[in-house]
Amino acid sequence: MLVTLTINGQIIHVERETPIFEAAKKLGIPIPTLCHHEALKPYGSCRLCTVEVVKNKWPKLVTSCNYPAEDGLEVKTDTDRVKRTRKMVMELLLARCPHVPAIQQLAQKMGVKTSQFKKKGDEQCILCGLCVRVCDEIVGVRAIGFVGRGTEREMNTPFGIESDTCIGCGACTYICPTSYIEMVERPDAPGGRSLNKGELTLDSCPNSYVCENCDREQQFLLETMQVIEKFRRENEKRRSEQKV
Repeated sequence: MLVTLTINGQIIHVERETPIFEAAKKLGIPIPTLCHHEALKPYGSCRLCTVEVVKNKWPKLVTSCNYPAEDGLEVKTDTDRVKRTRKMVMELLLARCPHVPAIQQLAQKMGVKTSQFKKKGDEQCILCGLCVRVCDEIVGVRAIGFVGRGTEREMNTPFGIESDTCIGCGACTYICPTSYIEMVERPDAPGGRSLNKGELTLDSCPNSYVCENCDREQQFLLETMQVIEKFRRENEKRRSEQKV
């Protein structure tokens, strides 16, 4: 069922429950984000995609990646309130990860040059959750997750030791926007590779990450492609229904 909403004065018809982020994208309206990926469920952790919505004459700030489109909804992506909120979030990210290229580039694009907050250190992980979600939703092994709360919250394996469920697929390294998790060459095994997460090495692959000759890896790739293909077909179906 199609609903009608307005984004920055532009009227658009989309399927009910379509995230505002996706609706804005169809209109060519850019909304910054660091934790969103088309193949994963919306998460809303980075808060950079914040927009202002007006519902029943009451304005409020929401994260556009997981706020569904509704009939008659008015959305504003560039109000002073929105800009102030995004700027503060960006300054917090700069304080946490001052030397991460992805953060620096986005901050520059948003016009944020310095942070009013005291630098916490030199972190690389921005807690976007992309690696955790891809490991859970697509790979299906849940080898990594969030540990701790507040300022101590971090992405890690259970008990901070090598995970015996990690299959070494590398999906987390592919989706990580800051290169906190990376696939590196193993100095002790020429041609072999290891997954590095900060100071922790995930070296659990029985085939030294030589994926091209691994039956287990081929099965994973097949299942991953099936998920991606299903997602692509659903998107095409939605687009064709919207054109009718």
